[in-house]
Amino acid sequence: MDDSKSAVLARTWWQALARAGDMPALDGRGLQLLAGLIDDLANAVDADPFDVTVGARVGAALATAQLDDQRVPAVSAQVLYQLAERSVRPDAGQRLAGLLAALGQGHQLELDQARDVPSSAVDRGLDRTDRDERDARFRILFDNTTIAIAIGDTDGKLLEANRGLADMIGVSVDELRGISVYDFAHPDDRNDIRALLYDKLVPAGEGTVTLDRRLVRADGSVGWMSFAISYVKGNGGQPDYLLAIGADVTEQHRLQDELRRQARHDPLTGLPNRRYLLERIDELTTTAAEGDRAGLCFADLDHFKNVNDRFGHGTGDKVLTAVAARLNDVLSEHDCLVSRLGGDEFVVLVPPPATAAQITVISEKLLSVFSDPITIDGQQLQVAASIGAVVTPIVGANAESLLDAADASLYYAKTSGKGHWVLHTLQALT
Repeated sequence: MDDSKSAVLARTWWQALARAGDMPALDGRGLQLLAGLIDDLANAVDADPFDVTVGARVGAALATAQLDDQRVPAVSAQVLYQLAERSVRPDAGQRLAGLLAALGQGHQLELDQARDVPSSAVDRGLDRTDRDERDARFRILFDNTTIAIAIGDTDGKLLEANRGLADMIGVSVDELRGISVYDFAHPDDRNDIRALLYDKLVPAGEGTVTLDRRLVRADGSVGWMSFAISYVKGNGGQPDYLLAIGADVTEQHRLQDELRRQARHDPLTGLPNRRYLLERIDELTTTAAEGDRAGLCFADLDHFKNVNDRFGHGTGDKVLTAVAARLNDVLSEHDCLVSRLGGDEFVVLVPPPATAAQITVISEKLLSVFSDPITIDGQQLQVAASIGAVVTPIVGANAESLLDAADASLYYAKTSGKGHWVLHTLQALT
């Protein structure tokens, strides 16, 4: 971070701390200390690999510098959250939330050690007032952010969690304590999460892993969560633990799915487009067994230009939409993919095992779509089509070559009088 920006933020930080309680007088060395800690946090936000323990070291440094009021972590978090805005990383907010949570832990541990408090004193007789004050401080720190934060043991049991995680799942904070992280993970993703944590992170005893997986909310709905999980070594004899910082990314996944759908579907008819069709053919070529055959039926509307010229492109678009609906309807009982390549061209992909007899049935059904006129805005339009079909071995076939072969078959259909279909059975096509 720029030195001048660090100095300005350091002064703002000190002023916030001073308003919260009695603080030592700020001198040049104190301001320099805070500016240096700000740089440490800013660098940690951007660093790869991410090291959440930097936050703990910053918290310890604050306590060592006699900034020992229990409000220091919460007040610091309110000022230092703006560091995320100065980073170009999309996950800067999540990383900073983890650093600030660790700051609170490091600050408390340093205070405990300075008072010679045993590391397990929380469970063995720490004064009730001190314990309540510490719990309140952590609640303020955790709950003043919408980022989800959780602390778990190295077996995956949640020891602490904030309201951000509770809201993500749809339960209370109290209900999260003591459960396993797998309890709200999607059943199909649990093995992946276990492998990530217990084949990689926990055995290494350090570092950070990221996961983007589905979660099952309390109401049964499925969403997506994105988490950075860091392995943190315990101080002063305390056990190691896992610190998770994350967010609900369901909406981002929904938008990505929608963009993917739009990129692979025709905006006019809603049918799969050329890109989708080629991807599906490529999938078949890699998964088919030797001897498997696939079929393609390439349908092209006859004299469709006349419809556009006479009735306008708006009517033409409605005709194409009606044709698409009829094609889908007439082939609904068949295992095939109906797509639109563009213009007035439609392609039906029949996956293995495809036979000439099966393609014959499908081609006849395709032609039947055009036996009745299409009514558009009260106007009945008679539309016809020609169909070129191929049946070919699919293993190792080239998708574009397969389309070219079907197109060539279509050419023969059109040159033979239009309004009918032609089938070619190929031995191999690569």
